[in-house]
Formats: sequence, structure tokens, C-alpha cells
Amino acid sequence: MSNVIQAIRGMNDILPDETHRWAFFEDTVRSWLDGYGYRNIRMPIVEQTDLFIRSIGAVTDIVEKEMYTFVDHLNGDSLTLRPEGTASCVRAVLEHNLLYAGPQRLYYLGPMFRHERPQKGRYRQFHQVGVEALGFSDPDIDAELIIMCARLWRRLGISGVRLEIGTLGSPESRSVYRARLIKYFEQFQNDLDEDARRRLYSNPLRILDSKNPLMREILAGAPRLLDDLDEDSLKHFEVLQRLLHDQDVSFEINSRLVRGLDYYNRTVFEWVTDKLGAQGTICAGGRYDGLVAQMGGKSAPACGFAMGIERILALMDETEIARPAVDVYVVHQGEQATRFAWKTVEHFRDEGLNAILHCGGGSFKSQMKKADASGARFAVIIGDDEAKEDEISIKPLREAAEQVRVGLEEAGALLKRVE
Repeated sequence: MSNVIQAIRGMNDILPDETHRWAFFEDTVRSWLDGYGYRNIRMPIVEQTDLFIRSIGAVTDIVEKEMYTFVDHLNGDSLTLRPEGTASCVRAVLEHNLLYAGPQRLYYLGPMFRHERPQKGRYRQFHQVGVEALGFSDPDIDAELIIMCARLWRRLGISGVRLEIGTLGSPESRSVYRARLIKYFEQFQNDLDEDARRRLYSNPLRILDSKNPLMREILAGAPRLLDDLDEDSLKHFEVLQRLLHDQDVSFEINSRLVRGLDYYNRTVFEWVTDKLGAQGTICAGGRYDGLVAQMGGKSAPACGFAMGIERILALMDETEIARPAVDVYVVHQGEQATRFAWKTVEHFRDEGLNAILHCGGGSFKSQMKKADASGARFAVIIGDDEAKEDEISIKPLREAAEQVRVGLEEAGALLKRVE
């Protein structure tokens, strides 16, 4: 047993007993996004490392510590498994000139990769839904992204989730605030934890996101970015709040809300819960107006968010999600019966029924046990006698009813009629 190869720690198998929950979530998400006019885009899992250094920021935790980066020995390129989707999406939009046709509403689903200590709700391979709206400058798109999330929680039956919003202002106002923040934290250099000291001059805003309880008192007295907002950013934030109020979306203003990626500006938001312990953020995003130009494109505004699928499914643990129904399990014995069973099961599938053909032989008794264990509503029994007459015997497995024998042509209609 010790020689059996196992999955990499933090990269988990999703087994058949779980995948119906994933499929339900993914189908719901696609329907929800279709309803808002967002179109699917699919990007590669592997990108040039420089894409993430340029977009996310060289002094972020993701780039410094968490990326899966390797050298392609064929050509010496530095490649990285994508740690997030926005940079890849913007790269694809620029490479294929999608903004030439006007603003774009896009979404993607898939795995992301970060090399961090695995724990519940935080894995090395995790899955996200990402939604990006590019080419929209007004706060109405910020509001749409937030309001549509509120609709998704209702559709999924998720409760106990609250919205926190904030603003990072313009790069100019943030630069002023950054200087004030550094000056404030310099007073406490001996009291800052190791993480805060490391970030003090490279990324001081991230100190505000510290979860260290020993830093709580210092953080409580830190200056607020809201006090350094430029007039346009303040107006943008006020309009966003009004739009959320108009749609009865409750929120809290969190003046300490920062995102871990350098490309954000103005609106930032998080949907959080107290039900998942330390990994309480299930969806987060904001505006990133400078990223398109930063990546070599013509300047264009943009806004988006990402949600963690594993965390949302954890919130849905108590939600009953039905597995795909098996309508018919076909049991058979005898050479002529087996040939007719193949014809029968394909006929049922043509009729739109979910049908399993028993494989592997065995007695009728053993096959019937497997039929019952499959969850099928009916067992269809075929022996050589039935096959000679182009008939089948139908036995209900989930209700007390008599077994009947009918012709194949009428069987499909009969089975669908009693669904």
C-alpha cells in the first residue's frame, strides 16, 4: 500500500458522490450569468510568469510566495500555473482585440493554483468563477456585479452572507494615503509583527488586512483612506451606495478593506460569512481601471470579481441536491436476450430516458440487486422468451406495483408516462 501514488497535498479529487453538487452549482451559475448577458471565455491554465508579475504586483504574497512557477526546458521560458483569472482574461481580451467591438461582459470557471499551506477552504488547486466587465467606467457596472451576486445567493439558498464595500480611490489619492500610512506605522516599528515590517515600505496597505490580534490596537488608530479620496472617487463611491440602496442590497462600509492584488482602484467589495471560520470570504472583487493599459493595451476601465467554488459548496452542505436520476436498469440473460437488451437500452436513450445496461453477466437475482442499488426507478427484465417476442418485462423498484410485460415500442412511452 505504501507504493500507491497519492494526490498532491492540497490538490483534491472530486469523487462521483460529490460531482453532482458541482454540476448543479455550475449549471446554476451559467444560467444566472446568461440572464445578465455575460459570455463565457476559456483561458489556458499555464501563462507566461511575467503576466502575473506585471499585473498582480511583484511584492504581493501571491507573486513572492505562492505561485507555481517552472522553467519550460524546451525553450527556457518561465511559466506559471495561473494563481487567479483576471490577468489571464485581460491578456486574452488584448491579444484578440475583443474591446474593438465595444465593452465586454465575460466569465470563466476553472482551477487556479497557489502554493500555500492547505487548510479547509484554502487549497493548492482550488476552483473559481470569475466575472469581468471591461470597458465600463461608471459605478452602475460596479453595482450590477454586486447586485447579481445577491441574486445568486438567493438562487442557491445561501444565507448568513454579508456584503462589505470600500474604495481605494485613484492612484493619486492612494499615493497620498500610502505616504501617511507609512508615517503612521513607522511610529510602531518595534511593535509590528514580522509580516507588517516586511510590507511597511513595499505594500503598506496590506498591513491593514492583518489577522494578527496583537496588531488590532495599532490598526484601529491607522488613518483612513476615505479621508484622502479625490472628488471623483468619492462621487463614484456615493453613486454606488445609492444604487445598492435602491435595490435593497444591504452593505457595510469597511474603510480597512484592501485587496491582495496591486491592480485594484476605486470600488472594492467582499461577500463574507462567519460560517467557514478563517476562510470567511466567498466572493471578492472590485475595479481595476489601470490594468488594461498596464498590460500594454489602450487604457480601458474594468471591474470584476471571483468566487471560490469550494467555499460556496461548503455553505450549501445542508442543501439537498438530487443526483441525476436513473430511469431504467436493464437486466438480461441468454444470448438472444443480451442482443435484444442492447437494442432496448439504446431505444430508451432515444426516448430521452437515462438507462443503464447491466454488464458483467450474473444471475437474474444478482443483477436485480445491482438494479436496486443503482437507484433506478424501474428494472427492465429481458430473457430469451421476451426477446423472441420483441417484448420486455418492467418491474417498478421504488413503489409497490405489479410487474408488466409490454412490447418495446410502447415501453418508452409507458415509462415516461409514470415519471
